[in-house]
Amino acid sequence: MKSSVRTITWTGETLDLLDQRVLPDEERFIVCRDVEAVADAIKSMVVRGAPAIGVTAAYGMVIAAKAGRDAAEAGRLLAATRPTAVNLARAVERMRSAGGDAERQEAEARAIHDEDIASCVAMAEHGLELFPPGARVLTHCNTGALATSGIGTALGLVRMAHAHGRVSRLYADETRPFLQGSRLTAWECKKDGIPCTVLADSAAGTLLREGEVDLVVVGTDRTVANGDVANKIGTYPLAVLAARHSVPFYVAGPTTSVDLSTPDGDAIPIEQRAEEEVTHAGGRRVAPEGVDAYNPAFDVTPHDLVAAIVTERGIARAPYIESLLRLAGGKQ
Repeated sequence: MKSSVRTITWTGETLDLLDQRVLPDEERFIVCRDVEAVADAIKSMVVRGAPAIGVTAAYGMVIAAKAGRDAAEAGRLLAATRPTAVNLARAVERMRSAGGDAERQEAEARAIHDEDIASCVAMAEHGLELFPPGARVLTHCNTGALATSGIGTALGLVRMAHAHGRVSRLYADETRPFLQGSRLTAWECKKDGIPCTVLADSAAGTLLREGEVDLVVVGTDRTVANGDVANKIGTYPLAVLAARHSVPFYVAGPTTSVDLSTPDGDAIPIEQRAEEEVTHAGGRRVAPEGVDAYNPAFDVTPHDLVAAIVTERGIARAPYIESLLRLAGGKQ
């Protein structure tokens, strides 16, 4: 199973990234020729989504190796760009551990890329059992081909379920303030023929109360040992609303996003982004001058609100401290 969306292309010399900042209006690629350009692409959200960031960083290390750059220096530069997504740090460390010349580095990066593609399909196959026929699904942020190298994590599950006739409609939160739901998820769904309705984040509770949702499925940038999950800001209140209305709340993410070394969500570093993402829209100020903005990129959903966590190795259920160790222990 494939998506028509191409996010990351390695040419052997450059890394070409679909610029997600200008979607859906324009499909353009940013060509990265040095490690600084790769780091900037991650930081500025040219590329986003934990698995895609990991793959991008791996190729950034290759570019650095080809240029004769110090691996430790390149790794620090890339790892500092977005601290919440554990895939980033893990990919950088894996590349550094691989060692060797640029050829060996490139082979390792290609392996990370291929593993992500396969992981997405395996996740979707495991998650298929969670979707009743004709399911109406609510999601948050973008977790599709734009967030990975393959069909996606949570949106990959939706793609697979839709192909099997188990999804009648996907509801996508706008996902403020960067609008990954309305700009990116809806764009992917339109390309792949998945019925999609966009709603304001604040409308999710009403949609759930009216009985229009059969399940919620979201992605994860970091899943820790007890099953707490860090995902795009707005995920936690969605989980609370789902629990209030007895709608199952599922999380999908590869074992590369599982961090067994972190005991619980309180220890997850949460990225704080620029105030301008909240105070401005389309380059125009929408909040009064002098007003501060609170702009965490992620929030943490406690494990007791999560019905199951879907990985490429199977489905984890409570107690997560046992099931995640069983599924992801070999990856740590």
